[in-house]
Amino acid sequence: MVRIATRCRAALAALTLCLGMLPAGSLAHHGWGWATDEEFQLTGTITAVRLGNPHGELRVDVEGESWVVEVGQPWRNARAGLDDELLSVGQVVTAHGHRAADPGRRLMKAERVVIDGRSYNLYPDRES
Repeated sequence: MVRIATRCRAALAALTLCLGMLPAGSLAHHGWGWATDEEFQLTGTITAVRLGNPHGELRVDVEGESWVVEVGQPWRNARAGLDDELLSVGQVVTAHGHRAADPGRRLMKAERVVIDGRSYNLYPDRES
C-alpha cells in the first residue's frame, strides 16, 4: 500500500513539473475574453498567412494598417470550406467577428470571412 501511494505521489509530482514547464499562454490561450462583444468587420488584402494550430492567422492590409485576423483551427477552416488557396497572400478578404478590447491592438477573431462574394462561416453556432 505504501509503494502505491509513493508511486502516485511521484507521478503527481512529475505531472506538476511538466505542467509548470509549459508556457503560460499554452494553458490560457483559448477563449474570447480578450475580444469585445460588439460585432466588428474589416476588409483588406492578405499580406501574410500562418495556418495551423491552435488557430490560423492572416495578416491583412487595411488602408495601410496591418491587422492580424485569427481564423479557425485547420479542421474548423476545412469544415467552413476554407482551404490554403482561398487564404493566400493577395486575396481580398472581409472578416466579420470581434476585435481586441484594447483599441491599440489591431487584432480580431473572425467568426465569418467573405472571399470573392462567398461567405465562409467558421462558427455557425454564433451570429455574425
